[in-house]
Amino acid sequence: MTVTQSVVATPKVESSSLTLAIAGMKCAGCVAVVEKRLLGCKGVLAASVNLLTEKATVIYGNDHSPQELAPQLIEAIAKANFRATLIEKGDRAKHSPKSGDALTGAAFAKSPKLWLGITPELAIPAFLVGLAIVGHVGLIGIADLPLIGNMYAHWVVSTIALGWIGRPIWWDGLKSLWYRAPNMNSLVGLGTISAYLASTIALFVPQLNWQCFFEEPVMLLGFVLLGQALLERAKGKASQAIRALMELQPPSARLLVNGADGEIQVPMAVEDLQVGDRIVVFPGEKIPVDGEIISGSSSIDESMLTGESMPVHRQVGAQVTGATLNLTGAMTIKVIQTGSDTTLARIVSLVESAQASKAPIQFLADRVAGYFAYAVMAIAALTFIVWYGLLHTELIFSLRLAIAVLVVACPCALGLATPTAIMVGTGLGAERGILIKGGASLEKIDQLSAIVFDKTGTLTTGKPEVTDVITNDLLVFGRTMVEQTTFKSLGDREIPDSARRVLQIAASAEVGANHILGAATIAKAEDLNLALLPTASSQIVMGCGVEATLSKGEKILVGNGEWLGDRLVVITEEMQTRSQQLAELGKTPIFVAVDGRLLGLIAIRDRLKPEAANVVRQIEAMGLQVWMLTGDRQETAIAIASQLGIPPERAIAEVKPDGKAAAIQNLLASGQRVAMVGDGVNDAPALASATVGIALSSGTDVAMETADIVLMRHDISDVVPAIELSRATFSKIRQNLFWAFAYNTLAIPIAAGILYPNFGITLNPTIAGLAMALSSVSVVLSSLSLRK
Repeated sequence: MTVTQSVVATPKVESSSLTLAIAGMKCAGCVAVVEKRLLGCKGVLAASVNLLTEKATVIYGNDHSPQELAPQLIEAIAKANFRATLIEKGDRAKHSPKSGDALTGAAFAKSPKLWLGITPELAIPAFLVGLAIVGHVGLIGIADLPLIGNMYAHWVVSTIALGWIGRPIWWDGLKSLWYRAPNMNSLVGLGTISAYLASTIALFVPQLNWQCFFEEPVMLLGFVLLGQALLERAKGKASQAIRALMELQPPSARLLVNGADGEIQVPMAVEDLQVGDRIVVFPGEKIPVDGEIISGSSSIDESMLTGESMPVHRQVGAQVTGATLNLTGAMTIKVIQTGSDTTLARIVSLVESAQASKAPIQFLADRVAGYFAYAVMAIAALTFIVWYGLLHTELIFSLRLAIAVLVVACPCALGLATPTAIMVGTGLGAERGILIKGGASLEKIDQLSAIVFDKTGTLTTGKPEVTDVITNDLLVFGRTMVEQTTFKSLGDREIPDSARRVLQIAASAEVGANHILGAATIAKAEDLNLALLPTASSQIVMGCGVEATLSKGEKILVGNGEWLGDRLVVITEEMQTRSQQLAELGKTPIFVAVDGRLLGLIAIRDRLKPEAANVVRQIEAMGLQVWMLTGDRQETAIAIASQLGIPPERAIAEVKPDGKAAAIQNLLASGQRVAMVGDGVNDAPALASATVGIALSSGTDVAMETADIVLMRHDISDVVPAIELSRATFSKIRQNLFWAFAYNTLAIPIAAGILYPNFGITLNPTIAGLAMALSSVSVVLSSLSLRK
């Protein structure tokens, strides 16, 4: 069995999507056929088919509706011998289609056990293999067992094996040939039926002197079925992360309603909850949906969301996330998100999309797999013609070589190389609060040369504080004097009235401006119990500062020196020097002017996160350059960069919020492959411009839509494991593809008898079948090794 997906690029037009469950796909050839059928339907812009999840995502223009388009798609797929059903929105997690004779990983785990935990899917092929081995005992010098050594008994066993146990395989293979969509079952079916028919003719027409080899199709079927069973079990382990996410949400909740005797609690299915409902959650229970605490408080385990094991305390007014665990206190929660809008549903959707994607490196394997079955059948026919028609070897010898070619070839490994590695890698990331958008993102991360960090809120705590106030309005003997107040603690010394006045005016102007540096000024004014002055207006000038008018008419400017200079405010040489000194200490100087006259400046510092310097060192150790992006003046940027170990030439300063994307594009134009790390909201344009966008987020829509990687813990320490995991996953993809190509490149010529003339070595069809089965399993097991 093989897996692949296909994505076709389309122009950017208004579009929507729908999801179909596809049953009957067996290999990469099947996926190619389904995709071709879907793309042939009117209105379809793109198609992505995933054999692991047995789903197809179809992108279509908004001039069609899902109700009118879905029947066309289903009919088109049915003409290719596959079954499709439309999955309604909100029901994706519940839909688990099963195809043909293969079980999904989840269903395999639930299959009834016969003995010592062995399922029928393992027991039946193991029995066939054992039976065929017993049939060989006479060939290795051991006396034939009664009945077992009889060739007619072999015929009966082989007939039952092909006519009953193996019928789904060869019947599906023949139907696929009829519909011009040959798959792995077609190759196996042709091989087993050819071996069975040749042996049957040899048995009932002994004068031909052909050799009977009934045990080979039996053993071949056994190995194929055994390989499928092992593959499904391995696939189940590979997809356990997404299933675990789906099972996190509790099925019911306690709805709080008003009854005749007061409020009562009514059990309610989670899917029936509505926005605005009130629910009660007791200690030890999972929170059903996203909501806001309106009563009570508790410690909550959010590890399912962030990967962080330490619980967090939440109280009235705080928002909580569905599927997180309430640990200590009872809470009443107002529902704010339900169904597909919840954080958990968005994460599941994101991980599903990632696991359905593929890396661009897989395109070659997909193209090969699409024509693989035709090529193998042609090689098998050519093998028979050469050995029997040209080299005049025995018919049975030539036929066995052709059968070996049919059953040794394995597009399975080619198709499994990318999706299994992506499924394990993205699933592992999701468990740790690292959401990776899929194969294309993995490949881009592997090619990175530089990481750019936004400073504020990413490298720093995002909670700036006022450290100094310098006043410029003291008159001593008729001269203007400068006085500096450096804050260490409020008890250090009395704070001058002049410093209080600068803070009071600046904080008054900042009210309503919603600026992070302004918030620090307001917080310091509140600490000093300063009454804020009423304002008539207040307006933020992006990248410059704040312009306000007090109720008494004074015009206030609070911002950087260049902006105040443009507004004809004179900044003395001494104030410029003080400003320079503060900037060289890593502080941001903010000038304050009243009615066009400089009143003073305020120095603000946003402390670096404790882990920031170590993260920079680790990234540099990976061979990547680290850059910093900030709106601070150059001196401040260089000072902060030096604390982090970033060379001064990699500190990009004085970048306005709307200029971050341009800064990233300049780096890209210089030949760099750049990852941008930001908060996922204000940095959205820069995240989108970068080669790879990495957003620190708590599940915001902007982050999930814009970034290639979302770090749910809002912790830059996760940048390092995110890159390591991405690199390891992509390395595993390349490794899987190499061995898949190597296997088929070597196995097919050997099966065709290329070694026989010089070394007398041929490949028995049974061994060829075993090699084919194990090649698929080995690729999945290789991907599973990522977890270690």
